[in-house]
Amino acid sequence: MNKLINPQETIKIIQSNDFKFQKKFGQNFLIDENVLSKIITSSDITKDDCVLEIGPGIGTMTQALAEAAGHVIAVEIDSNLIPILNETLKDYNNVTIIHSDVLKLDFNDLISTYNNGNPIKVVANLPYYITTPIIMGLFESKAPLRSITVMVQKEVADRMQSGPGTKDYGALSLAVQYYSVPSIVQLVPPNCFIPRPNVGSAVILLTKHTIPPVVTRDEAFMFSLIKSAFGQRRKTLQNSLLSGSDISKDLTIRALNEMGLSETLRGEALSLEQFATLSNLLLSYK
Repeated sequence: MNKLINPQETIKIIQSNDFKFQKKFGQNFLIDENVLSKIITSSDITKDDCVLEIGPGIGTMTQALAEAAGHVIAVEIDSNLIPILNETLKDYNNVTIIHSDVLKLDFNDLISTYNNGNPIKVVANLPYYITTPIIMGLFESKAPLRSITVMVQKEVADRMQSGPGTKDYGALSLAVQYYSVPSIVQLVPPNCFIPRPNVGSAVILLTKHTIPPVVTRDEAFMFSLIKSAFGQRRKTLQNSLLSGSDISKDLTIRALNEMGLSETLRGEALSLEQFATLSNLLLSYK
């Protein structure tokens, strides 16, 4: 059994260190051993792996990761947790604790320093209020990653793996699916954490694509179209692109006609492949 993975041990550590949860950091510590085991196994971690853990808390998952991986880099923003981590992880010589805001880290530098630039795996119980910036920051950095296994709000996990025409489908769905294959591993109820969050959670595995699933002439331009298309969901695509990307209705209609699509459809109807085609067509008209 993991040393910290139960409510009694977690409470003991919190009380003995007079630790106070800070709402601004979105801290909810995992206390369920079955969920922890599922995270470790679904991450497929071996002793050949270097793992980046974001927000280790008191080190519960860090201990399990250290036992499975070759090296663990644990990045924690809360200075009050650093002495606790130094204590709970003192028996593990393959853990590096970094006191930093993960959004300010250069992931390529980090991976170059600690894994010779070779692909790493990311495992984290993410603060829900910055889930999207962290995941997109990892992907957009183009840093060498094999996979990202994270605990997120269930609603966000649903959005990540949704397809066209569904209520959860949006810019996040398309971005995540451009960079990876998303798969929900397990649903996690609030009673698996201290303190309990107000919403249900889910563990999602994002397996990085070796090459993107679609070909686009300009990745940034395609994502600007996607952002505009979902900026005002109730508008037709031609109106969304006019107001959000300053693309004339004539050009959008021309592209939609070439694609054999309705001139009045909304952005939520287009697949990732169709957004790539639309992007390439609009660029070819310039």
